[in-house]
Amino acid sequence: MEPAPVKSDISSIISVPLPRKRHPSVLEQQKSIFSSIEYDPTKHARVLVLYTGGTIGMCWENGSYCPKSNFLVDSIKKYPHLHDRNYSTGFTEDDELRPLVLPDCHEPKKVLYFVKEYDPLLDSSNMTVVEWKTIATDIQEHYDAFDGFVVLHGTDTMSYTASALSFMLENLGKPVILTGSQIPIFEVRSDGRDNFIGALVLAGTYKIPEVCLYFNHKLFRGNRSTKIDNSSFDAFDSPNMKPLAHIEIQIYVDNDSIFRPHKLARFSLMTNMNQDVAVLRLFPSITAATVRSFLQPPIKGMVLQSYGAGNGPQRQKDILEAFREAHQRGVIIVNISQCARGVVSAAYETGKALFDLGIIPGHDMTPEAALAKLSYVLGKTEWNLEKKREMMLRNLRGELTVKQSRLLSVVDADLIEAVAQVMQLSSSKEMGALRRVLFPSLICNAARIGSVPRLETIRNAGGNLSMGDYDGNTALHIAASNGLVDVVRFLIDNGVNVLAEDRWGLSPLDNAVQFSRFEIIAVLRAAGAQLNMAPIKLGSQLCCAAAKNEVGRLKSFALAGANMDQEGTNGLMRVVVHRLQKR
Repeated sequence: MEPAPVKSDISSIISVPLPRKRHPSVLEQQKSIFSSIEYDPTKHARVLVLYTGGTIGMCWENGSYCPKSNFLVDSIKKYPHLHDRNYSTGFTEDDELRPLVLPDCHEPKKVLYFVKEYDPLLDSSNMTVVEWKTIATDIQEHYDAFDGFVVLHGTDTMSYTASALSFMLENLGKPVILTGSQIPIFEVRSDGRDNFIGALVLAGTYKIPEVCLYFNHKLFRGNRSTKIDNSSFDAFDSPNMKPLAHIEIQIYVDNDSIFRPHKLARFSLMTNMNQDVAVLRLFPSITAATVRSFLQPPIKGMVLQSYGAGNGPQRQKDILEAFREAHQRGVIIVNISQCARGVVSAAYETGKALFDLGIIPGHDMTPEAALAKLSYVLGKTEWNLEKKREMMLRNLRGELTVKQSRLLSVVDADLIEAVAQVMQLSSSKEMGALRRVLFPSLICNAARIGSVPRLETIRNAGGNLSMGDYDGNTALHIAASNGLVDVVRFLIDNGVNVLAEDRWGLSPLDNAVQFSRFEIIAVLRAAGAQLNMAPIKLGSQLCCAAAKNEVGRLKSFALAGANMDQEGTNGLMRVVVHRLQKR
């Protein structure tokens, strides 16, 4: 059904602001190519690389590896497997402003990337909260201009930075991937090239809205990763969660494991990380005096690494009393295991003793994730102490494992079982594959008929509501096109990515604009959706709509955040507006 025509003066929608005088940085000038005719978002993916330092970009001088300013980018331009110089020249004649272009990887989009180099370049052992804030702020500043971000980082504290960023970057809708190497990227024998190329491909062409860590062909959730080896290319692991993706001959992404925020909100930044936190590892014969000394002010939070499944020295009453005193003073204590794998449990008497003191079970969090989460939660000044303790128990960014029930409706179960019998499927692996084939159709059909209860049933059965049909249309695309506001809100609240694209590169916001679904456009924008259209195409559509006096369509573009004074069409737009105003 076509929306009712909107009666409005076109001049209230289109405005031509005066240009602001400013001196743009090199990166800002480089970003200007996204407004050029050559740039097409359906063919190009944009990635910003934040080069903080680390082994990956070092050079060999005076008998040792050392960081060197401007060495990384200058060297990349000379390596044909990292930069397609011929393709890059089509964007601008200025070599400094040209994007770096990843050679064809047989992915749907070609990756254009820019490198912002930090000064000074840091060894990761020197990383602090200050550097975390800088990285997070840079991502926020350039969030709208890029499809994904790669952070080049030293390996020693990479998992700490990944964990911290996962909490600082709130309502993240785009990939942020940290990577580095054990040997510099330009050495003959190096793991750096594969790590860098893999991170660029995943950040540019896959919709994985998480902070991740990519190393040795595996993509880990950042706050589940930890460094396990300082001399192997297989330096990182995710002990309590399988990788999100593997890059082999093919790229395998586990879409069901991707964490999706359950909140309708735009991307935002939280930098008030509390630094009064620490980690205490129990050991036999630890004294109460040591524990009390450790818990003295200004400590406000502590990660306790206990034995086994969360056990402590139950017979040492003075140590338990020290923990109790700290808890009563408002210190938040989180209990995680010293073991790399496993979950903290109160099943044993020694573990229950700590739980009874008010110590919060940290489930299966890594030390890096527990420390970052504690710093983040304590920095939330709008929460009281009880709320902070409650949030430490919650799964905020996929940092801990939550058991979920898998309930399947009788109708869907009968359908799947019937198909399985016809196809003579019997193993759990085959049944799982069948569900992955059928669920997209069930999900899209539920969205099409506007059935939120049906979508809830599929979700409870383990269905991934972000799955697309054969054309890449998600349930959110369908609901946005059909004007189903309740369904759109439900899907966003359940983590469906508002930036998802179908096979033609169209997002749910594009569909809502096409059918002038004003309320849905507002909902999608509030959740962080962006209009991603080639400048020349946008300018043409705006001019066409203005010429036909299609005020509703122009309003849709304006609500969607389109530049109503699109560069390259300014003159024509002004003429059309002037003529319409005279009618």
